[in-house]
Order: sequence, then C-alpha cells, then structure tokens
Amino acid sequence: MSEPFEFDGRVAVITGAASGFGRAFAQHAAALGMQLVLADVDQTLLDETVNALRAGGTRAIGVRTDVRDAAQVDALAKATLDAFGKVHLLFNNAGVGTGGFVWESSAKDWEWVFGVNVMGVANGVRSFTPVMLEQRERAHIVNTASVAGLLSPPAMGVYNASKHAVVALTETLYHDLKNVSEDVSCSLLCPAFVPTGIANAERSRPGDLRNDAPLTRSQQAADLQLQRAVRSGKLTPDDVAKATFDAVREGRFYILTHPQILASVKLRHEDIETLRNPTDPLSLKPEVRKAPQ
Repeated sequence: MSEPFEFDGRVAVITGAASGFGRAFAQHAAALGMQLVLADVDQTLLDETVNALRAGGTRAIGVRTDVRDAAQVDALAKATLDAFGKVHLLFNNAGVGTGGFVWESSAKDWEWVFGVNVMGVANGVRSFTPVMLEQRERAHIVNTASVAGLLSPPAMGVYNASKHAVVALTETLYHDLKNVSEDVSCSLLCPAFVPTGIANAERSRPGDLRNDAPLTRSQQAADLQLQRAVRSGKLTPDDVAKATFDAVREGRFYILTHPQILASVKLRHEDIETLRNPTDPLSLKPEVRKAPQ
C-alpha cells in the first residue's frame, strides 16, 4: 500500500457523527468528495448534520445507531451497502466518559462507557471488516481512542480502561489485517483535550443506565477538571480531522494530535522498563492537574 489513499468518490461511514470529531470528519470527508453514511444516537443533531452536508452537494445518509447494540451496527452496515454498495473508510468514533475515583464508579457507569467506547468499536470492526476484505479494494479503519489509552490519569478509571482496550484492540487489528490483506489497514487516533461534546456526554446516557445517587466529591472534581481541560484545548475538531485524514492518506497507524504528550508516554514506559512504581501521568501537565478531594 505504497500509493496514497484516495478519498474522492469513495464511501465513508462515521459513528458519533453528529458532533465533535465525528462531525469534523464528515465535513472533511465531504470536502474531499466522499459519499457519507453518518451514525449517531442523537436523531435531531444527526438530521441537522446530514441536511447541512446535502445542502453543500454531498451524497449523505443518516442512520440512527446505538453502537452498543451489535444488531444496530449490522443494520448500519446493511444500510451502507444498500445506499452505496461499498465502504472504504470507517471511523469508529462514538465515545463517552465518566470521572471520579475508580471504586466510586457504578456498574451502570462501567456498562455505559464500555458499551459505547469498547463494544462500539468492536461492533464496527466485526460488521464492516469482512465487507472491506471481500471488496478487494483499498479500505481503512480509524478507531478513536485517546491519550487516556496510552496513559492512566487519576480519577478517570472507567474511561482510561475503555481507551486502553481500544488501543489493544486496534493494534491487534493492525497485525491481523497484515496477515490477510494488502488492501485493508487501520489507524489509531489518540487525541488529548479538544473542545468537543465529550465533556457533556451525559446527555446521551440511556435512561436505564443513569445513576440514582448524587455525584461524589471526586466525581464532581473530575467533571470540573475535564471541563477546564477541554475548554483550554488549543486544537479544534477540524485540526484533528485534518491530521487524521493526512495519516490515512499516508498509511500511518499512530495518530497523536498532541505530540507533547509523548514525554508522558515515555515516562510511563520507563516506569515499566525499570519496574518503577507508576509516575503521575499529569506530573508534566500541571495546568491540568487538580486532584479531587
């Protein structure tokens, strides 16, 4: 796959497409001449996004999809093939998060976050990869993880665990694909703090997975820390989209939109290599660090 990936006229599927990174991916893909299948749980925002793209001349459909549900992701794949016949670029992008001390996270927190962040990616891989392989054409999968999949900041236990799972899944997917295909590959997107809807993810939590108990002090502090960090983000979703499409074009696996985080990643690896107890991953980011009490 030495030739650059071509986007014009190809078909892209994007989950979490109605806001944040997903919407930026859709806008960037449209500008490159792609045909789009957009998925999200928010029907209103999804319709607005699809209509805006169509108004600009892009061929696009929207399919309301809860990525936790394997049957709904299967239906998304079918809708894609029914509408466009093929799929060339898949963004497993839908994501949510919670904060607070790990022992204070409820069973509902674990079910919701892992359902979206991990099973959402797994369902996308399971439903679309066989289609891509059977096409025998260039195709690519981008899984959205996070720097929280490379580090383990305090008071983010459920989110960290889910994103570490996405990193492991995607690295394994890369090796698996290398064993069977020269046409299909994947990339791992690990952004840091960017102003998106992730800080307001609770709005999409299903009613049956909402917590009855009030937030603990650590959860309140973690939420404030996240809000502050996201607002302070220097990059925009458009910046992340551009970096991601550049990586797909070049066939790069690791997409780190905030390369300064590599110092913290290196510190973690040194901890492991020297059997040193874990260093606080935010020790190099004092502007973000504010421990919950």
